[in-house]
Amino acid sequence: MASEPETVPVSGGAAAGSRPAPVPARTVASGAQPAPVPETAPVSGSAAPGSGRDVSVSGGDVSVSGRAVAASDRTGSVPKHERVPVPEPVLVRVPVDGANLATTVQLPGGEGPFPAVVLRTPYDRRSHRDEARAWAAKGFAAVVQDVRGRYASDGDWQPYRHEEADSAATLRWVRGRSWSDGRVVAAGSSYAAHCALAAVGDGDPRSRPDAVIAAVPALGLAETARETGGVERLSARAGWWAAHGDRPDSDTAALDKALACDPRLLEHLPLVRLPERLGRTLPSWPGLWAAPHRPTPAPRAPIPLLAVGGTRDPFADDTLRLWLNWAGPARLLVGPWGHGLTSEPAPEARPGHRTRLGALYARWARAALDGALRHERRGAVALGGSEHWYPAPPGTGERTAWPFGVPSGLRLLQGETFVADPEQPVRSDDLSVERRDVPDRALLVTPPLPRPLDLFGAAEAELCATAATPTADWAVRVVALDPDGRARPLATGIVRRSDPAGEESRLRVPLGLVAHRLPAGTRLRVEVAGHHFPAHARNPHTGDDPVHATRLTASRRTLRPAGSSLLLPVARGCRPIDPVQETCS
Repeated sequence: MASEPETVPVSGGAAAGSRPAPVPARTVASGAQPAPVPETAPVSGSAAPGSGRDVSVSGGDVSVSGRAVAASDRTGSVPKHERVPVPEPVLVRVPVDGANLATTVQLPGGEGPFPAVVLRTPYDRRSHRDEARAWAAKGFAAVVQDVRGRYASDGDWQPYRHEEADSAATLRWVRGRSWSDGRVVAAGSSYAAHCALAAVGDGDPRSRPDAVIAAVPALGLAETARETGGVERLSARAGWWAAHGDRPDSDTAALDKALACDPRLLEHLPLVRLPERLGRTLPSWPGLWAAPHRPTPAPRAPIPLLAVGGTRDPFADDTLRLWLNWAGPARLLVGPWGHGLTSEPAPEARPGHRTRLGALYARWARAALDGALRHERRGAVALGGSEHWYPAPPGTGERTAWPFGVPSGLRLLQGETFVADPEQPVRSDDLSVERRDVPDRALLVTPPLPRPLDLFGAAEAELCATAATPTADWAVRVVALDPDGRARPLATGIVRRSDPAGEESRLRVPLGLVAHRLPAGTRLRVEVAGHHFPAHARNPHTGDDPVHATRLTASRRTLRPAGSSLLLPVARGCRPIDPVQETCS
């Protein structure tokens, strides 16, 4: 196969809000190793998906630059490539249709050719410098690329539009290098996970990866914009678009700064005009809410997958769905983490959940490329509040019903009838419950648990309920009340319904994966409300689309306890496992 030429521009940073200026480039002979070009590396970090800051695919777990990995990260003898100093990275431009993409290549020390790890990101490839060196220390050529229109890559930045073609072109380019042995792992977290998955269905074997690591995947416009129940994810999408939308670089604090100036920023209507209140143009913002759903990524060949997520990550359901629907060897790792993985541990994380993700990824990648993974679906999920990992549940599993309205189940404290008023919505960022003459939610609570309880699997609420408006959102939040009185969120779900006004309906509200050990004395509090703001947009109850609505009205609700229940996945007979062994074999 003929190799495309490489170009090596002079490296340099760009001022905030501006695109790096084009620079002269020299052409390197096909297949030759380009001369080193120094690159600046900004301090990397992690943040929640609302801010949109990229997280390391290894969750912040990287080796110290330029040094062999620690002895605790190795087993047996030290491979030769780990004893050879890692050379400096080089900057090249990869030609794709209509653009040239800035790409850092970090080769291992010693003689090639090498397997490659490709990470394509919209959040500045330079923030992955340490991660690239850690991969190189493990014997992989690390290829880290700014996606089209971001940072040093030219072209137009249109989220999710060009990644299939650009990913395929980049993989072909990698396989054409003299340092490549032809085997490629595509890896990434959040938006970069979508980039890693983008080419798996390509018909050309040269254009698709041999293995994929997809962490906390943000799988598409529609997939990130709405819950599976149809409700808009407001604050997270506003934060991401304010930080990254329609600009070549990022301002991760953009939404926070706007909220500091106007704390009611997300309350103004219509939501489609939010960019005007942010003080800059965002022409792609309306299209976010009109985007159609994408099919779940499906490999053309039985490509191995490692799906990684956190029980506190808003995209946890997408991680599980990806793993469950994957046709090739599929492995899953879910810890008690947020969107930042190990850099964002949840309160229920314990020392037994500390995981060297970088070492695990390298071990998994070797096994995947060597054909050592059995063709089956396996994985490990951490049980928060304990020291254990359990085998990943293959589906819904066995669940125990906690009926509403009975002393031994969930006793109703208030709100058999309540009013969901979008002018005074139940807030997602406040676990306190204010006493009102007219309740704004139904509130139920269990007796204290007589013994510890392990919850492990998918939770759900079944409701018998009535809304006085033809459209209504139903939000269910489960809170664990510790024996010392602290309230901790356990599970949340929200769905949109369009049932005949005033007519009782039976509905299910999925609450997602729960993996938590509750100590004796814990009480469970269940809230049933009509809003979960600002995490989710307010239903105006007028029949108008919440993104374009300009008028709000209250909705009177009735919850019938008889026939309503909370379904919890109570774990029985689970044996702890080693998460590394479970995912890498």
